[in-house]
Amino acid sequence: MATENQSPTSRIVDITQDTEANRRWLLAAEQLHRAFRPNIPGDYAEYMRRMFTEGAGMAVLLEGDEVCGIAVYRCYHTTLSGLRFYLDDLVTKEARRGSGLGGQLLEWCEAAARALHCDWFALSSGLQNSRGHTFYYRHRLPISSFGFSKRLVS
Repeated sequence: MATENQSPTSRIVDITQDTEANRRWLLAAEQLHRAFRPNIPGDYAEYMRRMFTEGAGMAVLLEGDEVCGIAVYRCYHTTLSGLRFYLDDLVTKEARRGSGLGGQLLEWCEAAARALHCDWFALSSGLQNSRGHTFYYRHRLPISSFGFSKRLVS
């Protein structure tokens, strides 16, 4: 699923399906993903494959053979909002932030949600992430609720 704003040098590939090429892209995404989510446990590829079997998906934004961005998402039904497309992670390489790559990934995710006939598109962003909030506001994603959580393991 390509986006209209994709640059000629970048492309977005959904790597959820277990193929040889997708396994290579998954390994190439690990460093960027762990920089964003350092608490991903153990064997990264195995952890992500387990998430895929549980319904998660993952897209990578490539420039040539380099993974410059990732999006981890899931689509599920809720009593609150019907079929919901939820974006777990959206991250681009620090050096490339502000270059439009995050917008390309976000547009790809919204197009994927529409293709799946989702009723809502949602994500959560930590209170400390003011740069992210500015980015989400600019892409017409207003704050719609407060999220509450409690860590259950230490």
